[in-house]
Amino acid sequence: MVEAEHAQTDRLRDQAPPHQDHWQGMTISFKSDPHRSDDTLLDRLALEIQPRHTVIDVGAGAGRLALPLALRCLSVAAVEPSPSMAQAFLEEADAHSISNVSLVKAKWEEARVEPADVVLCSHVLYTVLDIDAFIRKMDAHARERVLIVMFWDPPQQRVYPLWPRVHGEERLWLPAVPQLLEVLQEMGIETEVEELPPSSKINEYDTLDAAWRQLRERLFLEENSTKDRLLKQVLGEFLEERQGGYFLKDSSPMRTILVSWMPSPKE
Repeated sequence: MVEAEHAQTDRLRDQAPPHQDHWQGMTISFKSDPHRSDDTLLDRLALEIQPRHTVIDVGAGAGRLALPLALRCLSVAAVEPSPSMAQAFLEEADAHSISNVSLVKAKWEEARVEPADVVLCSHVLYTVLDIDAFIRKMDAHARERVLIVMFWDPPQQRVYPLWPRVHGEERLWLPAVPQLLEVLQEMGIETEVEELPPSSKINEYDTLDAAWRQLRERLFLEENSTKDRLLKQVLGEFLEERQGGYFLKDSSPMRTILVSWMPSPKE
């Protein structure tokens, strides 16, 4: 599914392939106050973390979860391959004087990191090719608990209805929770699956131009290309105005799922 989705993107995109660091220029969207108190996901994860725990955050990004969890436990090792995200992580840790964190600048598959009590992976597995090895490494590095956070559907699923109108074909889906659960079952891993309370946040665009600009990026279009002009023409069919902003029709908060298990006994 991952390979097919990526191949479709490369075949239909206007834009040249992205910079080697996909997240360059987008880190600001992944920063959050480590001391925040209004985050449902963070509150739920914090119930799994005790002051004595060490934690590995696989794909930690700019530290949205790793840094606030570090305030609640002994230490957090953040594994993050993106240079821009890694830099943002270090800047945020320094800005908030959080010193019980370490950073491993590598893909999880290649990372060398000591085992921890809890291994966390949030919104990463949608594009992992060798899912079996990825999960087995998480299991092997966890002493007490493995925690995976994913949306039930792929993150960009709400944009998929635009693909037939703009690109002329249905969007291929990335794997998400249903496929993850099939993989874990085949691997013989017994899991607990919990749907978290929905967040009130959904995609909102302040103006039609903002919606056009952001959806252009999601559809991999060059500004003022033939497909970009087509997107502008059909945009009104997919947007509705309410509460002073513009929303994709039928949009609602994404279903966030916590999948967890006790790791395999270590020899």
